[in-house]
Amino acid sequence: MATDHEDNHSEKSSPVEQWEFAGWGTAEQIRDVRKEEVQLAPLDRAPQHKLGQWRATAICGNDITSSCLYVSALCATTAGRYAPIVLAIVAAILYLFRKVYAEVGSALPLNGGAYNVLLNTTTKAKASVAACLTLLSYIATAVISAYEAMEYAHHLYHGLPIIAATVGLLLVFAMLNILGITESAVVALGIFIFHIATLTVLVVVSAIKVIGDPTLFSQNWSQPPPGGLISALYFGFASAMLGISGFESSANFIEEQKPGVFPKTLRNMWVAVGVFNPTISLLSLGLIPLANFAGTNDLLAQMALTSWGPFLSSWVSIDAVLVLSGAVLTSYVGVTGLVRRMALDRCLPQKLLAQNRLRGTNHWIILGFFLLCWAILEIAHNNADPTKKETVAQLLAGVYTISFLGVMALFAIGNMLLKVKRSRLPRAVRAGWPSVTLGLAAVLAGISGNIQSDPRRVRIFLFFFIGVGAVIAVMFLRIQLLKIVLFIARAVAESISQVTSLTVVYFTRGDNLAALNRAAQYVLANEQTRTLKVVHVYQSEDQIPANLSDDLHKLDEIYPQLRIDFVGVQGKFGPEMIEALSQRLGVPKNYMFIGTPGDRFPHNIADLGGVRVIL
Repeated sequence: MATDHEDNHSEKSSPVEQWEFAGWGTAEQIRDVRKEEVQLAPLDRAPQHKLGQWRATAICGNDITSSCLYVSALCATTAGRYAPIVLAIVAAILYLFRKVYAEVGSALPLNGGAYNVLLNTTTKAKASVAACLTLLSYIATAVISAYEAMEYAHHLYHGLPIIAATVGLLLVFAMLNILGITESAVVALGIFIFHIATLTVLVVVSAIKVIGDPTLFSQNWSQPPPGGLISALYFGFASAMLGISGFESSANFIEEQKPGVFPKTLRNMWVAVGVFNPTISLLSLGLIPLANFAGTNDLLAQMALTSWGPFLSSWVSIDAVLVLSGAVLTSYVGVTGLVRRMALDRCLPQKLLAQNRLRGTNHWIILGFFLLCWAILEIAHNNADPTKKETVAQLLAGVYTISFLGVMALFAIGNMLLKVKRSRLPRAVRAGWPSVTLGLAAVLAGISGNIQSDPRRVRIFLFFFIGVGAVIAVMFLRIQLLKIVLFIARAVAESISQVTSLTVVYFTRGDNLAALNRAAQYVLANEQTRTLKVVHVYQSEDQIPANLSDDLHKLDEIYPQLRIDFVGVQGKFGPEMIEALSQRLGVPKNYMFIGTPGDRFPHNIADLGGVRVIL
């Protein structure tokens, strides 16, 4: 059947170049596909479902609950006494996103998060924008979390070199992820339990302290909000949106979770931030003066010191180091799932899918992410302004904020597209249109507020976004780029061919092989040509040296990069002969060579029109 198909097209011509022509289509019929057992290649085999509810929750929960360490101070700086209120509003918005994410996860239970849903509802190029934002979010999360963890560790031990320790922490978790996700989840679960226990103790102790003496709370509550009520709520809400960063993480390793676990992780994360963020913010108003919130990096440690003393303060600092380290772990797990999905979709190089034989993990993805984080850490460290006491975390805040909120917005848009374009796709959960629309509007307001509060964030974000996007763009445009390279290569090859197409002539009197060899070597060393014509001028044919043909044949074999032709010319050597040969062969006279003439040579070199003496 295939032969007939090809014969029918044999007389037709293809409108594309021969190297672009994929060949004529064939027809094939398979009677029973089960006769041969199909064995999936390791790179095509989906990850095994290993993670239960609490291990999966711990991996993404460490990321989102680490926001408790900084979001209360951030909100109090912009919203003043209304910080607990805006954090509660954000928790309500997150409740809407629970169903947004759950609907997408039940309809498309594949790694990749926002990239995955857009890939299945729109074009691959548009989906890759979400992928770039997600990658940036993970990079910023890993670098900022590792850096802040070492900042807390520096408070405990002042001799710790922060940058070197940050690189070391990133490397430790890279090695842990290479060992496997199960082992990573065990570590994450231990950190998560310790963190929740720490926050619980801090809340109880702080509540007892504030209830016992509400004086400071009353003073703080009487303070007018910065910029007025509307401004405080708007910019406070924008700051509070950072308190839910990490909520998208679970969707990026959904394939590693057991069936039914994904919506439970969303619920657990919502409960954690919905309870602790507003509560801690409310209690902080009774322990710390509002004037002291600005620029505070260790609010929880200060709350612990005020409510109980140095013991709890050290405990909270240790917890901060651990949970921020857990957020680094989350970044590795999430980015591995995302990059694997993108590599399978050929948006990134296939080499990234390689698995090590010992643990079966994608080591190139993990090590590549580590190197990328290290590079961005160094860039941020070298560009931070020490005169303004600017830290790595502050410099990368714009990347972190815009990329994370951008992913949230694209996830909501993806949910809308899923409803419209893939309405028949079965799903266990459905988010209503009002919920999705309100959630999208809230995220866009958060992006707008964060940009208005610090316009420089856009410039920093674009710098890194363009860098990451360029890598993916190269993969998308690699055929077009290779065509350009091919076009240039052809033009260069044509130019080389034109340069080397010029022929040179060497007049020989029947010189021996050594002289002819020296002439060939001279041409190879000094002239950009591939053709040498050896000319022998004779009066009668019996004057042609008998061994000349054999000698030239030997040289032709010795120097394959030089074509050596023999031309016998009957006549008398002189200026007239040279002029005639120059016109006949199309060789300029300055590309005609001779050996050194003797005393009996009847012509002056100047009369030969520029013939060159080379031997």
